[in-house]
Amino acid sequence: MISVDKALEQILGVINPLRLEKVNILEALNRVLGEDITSDRDIPPLPNSAMDGYVLRFDDTLGATRERPVVLTVIDDIQAGRVSTKTIGPGQAIRIMTGAPIPAGADAVTRVEDTEKDGDRVRVYVPAKKGLDIRLAGEDVKKGELIIPKGKIIRPAEVGMFAALNRPDVAVYRRPKVAVLSTGDELVDIGGELAPGMITNSNSYSLAAQVAECGAIPLRLGIARDTREDLISKFEAAKGADLIVTSGGVSVGDYDLVKDVMGELGAMRFWKVAMRPGRPLAFGTIGGVPVFGLPGNPVSVMVSFEQFVRPAILRMSGFTNLFRPAVKAVLKEGLQKKAGFRYFLRAVVELKGGKYYAVMTGEQGSGILKSMVMANGLIVLPEDVTSLIAGDEVTVQLIDRSFETA
Repeated sequence: MISVDKALEQILGVINPLRLEKVNILEALNRVLGEDITSDRDIPPLPNSAMDGYVLRFDDTLGATRERPVVLTVIDDIQAGRVSTKTIGPGQAIRIMTGAPIPAGADAVTRVEDTEKDGDRVRVYVPAKKGLDIRLAGEDVKKGELIIPKGKIIRPAEVGMFAALNRPDVAVYRRPKVAVLSTGDELVDIGGELAPGMITNSNSYSLAAQVAECGAIPLRLGIARDTREDLISKFEAAKGADLIVTSGGVSVGDYDLVKDVMGELGAMRFWKVAMRPGRPLAFGTIGGVPVFGLPGNPVSVMVSFEQFVRPAILRMSGFTNLFRPAVKAVLKEGLQKKAGFRYFLRAVVELKGGKYYAVMTGEQGSGILKSMVMANGLIVLPEDVTSLIAGDEVTVQLIDRSFETA
C-alpha cells in the first residue's frame, strides 16, 4: 500500500499532454492553447471615433459656449466602415459615427449632444479637447505583439480576440478519449430488470459525467461480467482510448479480477492506496495507455476519480493547474479517524463573514452516494491526524462553488 502523494507521483510520471489539433475558435472554448498568438495587424488599423458626433479641429472650437456657439460647415458624413477622402480645413467639420476612421486634418471629436445641426452647418456649444474621443491606430493591439501565449486557457475573451485577429481556427491540445467500464455480475444498466441481489450501474454514469466535466470525451463500454474472458474483451474494446477507467473488481474477492487482467495485459504500477474511501485502487498501463482500476462503491469511485483520474486527464489536455482549489475552513463538529490513512470526508462548505465553515454531510459510508450529492467540498484529513474538535481548522477541496450563490 502506498501513500496518496506517492500514488500521484507515479501516475503523473507517466502522463503527458496529447498532441495538438486545429479546431474552430468556438470549439476551442475552455481548452488549452497550443501555440503563441501574435498579431499580424494593428487593431484598430486606423484612428477612429469613439463617439457619434463631429470630427473637427479643436482650435476652431476654442471659446465655444451655449450662448456663443462656434458655427462650422459640415462637408461630409462618415458612417462606420466608410473612409472619407476629404480633408478638414479651418471652419469645417464632418459628421462621424462611432468606429468610423478619422479623416485627414482633424484632431478632435465633439460629441453629438454638445452640438446642434442646422442644414449644412453645425453649432458647437462646448470647446473640444485635442485627441478627445479618438481611438489611436494600434491602441488595442500592435502589429507583431504577442497577444495570447501558448498554454493559456481559452475563455470567451480569447475567442473574441481570435476573431478580431481574423483567426478562424487555432491549435489546442486534443481532448482525451476516456474509456469507462463498470464490472460486476450484480450490475444492471438503467432500465434493466432489478432481480433480487442486482443493483443499477450508477458508476458508469457518474464516471462519464466526471470525465465530461474535465473536458474529455467519455466512451462508455458498458458492464463487464466477472470473468477473465469478458474483461479481456472489454479492454480490447477500449483500444483507441487515451485512458481507461474501470470501477469494481479490484479488491481481494474470488471474482475481483480487474487487477489480475491488468497485470496480464500490461504492467501494474501499484495496488492499494492509504486513503479512505478508495483504498483498493489499482494503476497501470496496457499498451502504453494508462489504466485506473477504481473501487466499486460509488463514493469511492467519485473520490478516487477526483484525486487521481482528474489530474491525469487535465495533464493530458495541456493544463498545468491539475487540482481542485483548496481553502482553510473552520470545522463545525468534532470527528475521529484512523491513523495512517488520508481521509476525504464529504462536506457542505459555507462562506460567512469572510471565513469558510465546513460540516460533514452525515453518514460517510463509501456506498452512500447521497453524501456526494449533498457535498460541495471534501474535507482532507492528513495521515497523522486522529481526532479534531469543533473550531479546528481543516483543508477542504472545493468540488464546486455553490456556496457563493446560496
